[in-house]
Amino acid sequence: MADYRLMKGNEVIAEAAIRCGCDGYFGYPITPQSEIMETLMDKKPWEDTGMVVLQAESEISAINMVYAGAGCGKKVMTSSSSPGISLKQEGLTYIAGAELPCLVVNVVRGGPGLGTIQPAQSDYFQAVKGGGHGDYHLIVLAPASVQEMNDFVGLGFDLAFKYRNPVMILSDGVIGQMMEKVKLSEVKPRWTAEEIKKMSGSWATTGKTADRDYNVITSLELDSARQEQFNHKLIAKYNTIKENEVRYEMIDCEDADYIIVAYGSSSRISQKAIQLCREKGLKVGLLRPITLYPYPSKVINELADRVKGFLSVEMSAGQMVEDVRLAVNGKVPVEHFGRLGGMIPTPNEVVSAIEEKIIKVK
Repeated sequence: MADYRLMKGNEVIAEAAIRCGCDGYFGYPITPQSEIMETLMDKKPWEDTGMVVLQAESEISAINMVYAGAGCGKKVMTSSSSPGISLKQEGLTYIAGAELPCLVVNVVRGGPGLGTIQPAQSDYFQAVKGGGHGDYHLIVLAPASVQEMNDFVGLGFDLAFKYRNPVMILSDGVIGQMMEKVKLSEVKPRWTAEEIKKMSGSWATTGKTADRDYNVITSLELDSARQEQFNHKLIAKYNTIKENEVRYEMIDCEDADYIIVAYGSSSRISQKAIQLCREKGLKVGLLRPITLYPYPSKVINELADRVKGFLSVEMSAGQMVEDVRLAVNGKVPVEHFGRLGGMIPTPNEVVSAIEEKIIKVK
């Protein structure tokens, strides 16, 4: 029988981590994502599965514990909210440079600075453009429901190990705090030491044995020529990810004259907005990027051949709109509508924005 429960988005992240065989969670409390660690502490998975759950002394400590666990071939993760994710950026770029798998959850709040504890989507640039120093990318998944908060934990770990790359679930305070019915994942046991050794091939630090030499895991390379070769290797990997891992959802786009592009909680609001537009006789559709990196640029470019304009709806001053414009490549107008500082747009505000900015109803 399927296991359905009414749960908060943050709580289900914790439940999904336990069920997918996560080996370790290392974090530090910050609103609005603290329930992830609180739920893990309450469930005490170390008693049943041996999963480590540790509140580190800081966000910097937490991400470097993730770095160490990932280097051992373990399924490890952390979570935080915007200022905490900023503190993790150095560790994230080290992990990307060492080509290690891990999962990071960002339940976004308003900024800049300490800002507000209310929901926002203003960490888009930080997530999809790298965030830290150097030429690297995270794979970024954007859930729009509590169910996807559950589903993307397992998917995130799968992608992280498939490409030996950090994966981020970019959520926000709406999805993290809301409650919905969710079908929980099937329970998977943690990998054994032998399974890790088999799975990780030659890259994990599983110890020196008679048939296996030791591994040195680092992101440091002092030879410029070899560093350039490594950068080209990363570029090839990112191109493979772009080719194979783009995910998106289209709603009412078949006959649409105008397209709203929105992700996460903004896409939920926009889904109601396109319904209101249709009731007014306006043919508006919704494209929801599920992967923010890799971005669904190709399908947006194809839509631009047959629609009259796009509106990017975000809880930010306008970040994803730049990627929409790059994808459209000047074929039709692209405009932005956003609420800032923790304010959540209403469907009627989105309808007004598409009428005034794109359709230009008098």
